[in-house]
Amino acid sequence: MGISGISIWQLLIVLAIIVLLFGTKKIGNLGSDLGGALRGFKDGMKGFDQKIKEDAQQINSAEMLSENKNRPE
Repeated sequence: MGISGISIWQLLIVLAIIVLLFGTKKIGNLGSDLGGALRGFKDGMKGFDQKIKEDAQQINSAEMLSENKNRPE
């Protein structure tokens, strides 16, 4: 028994039909395009995380300066 009641033979038959319909070249191109899209998404998330960290540091710095200015001497 495979994934949710589908046997391995049924999966292999579906895979064979997909290969016959699209060909290995198109499936390979689809795989590389999908990999590129995922890589771009990950890079975008890293840039987003970095931007959030920079903004948080700027906010913390601004709060520190504000507290120092308001502190009586």
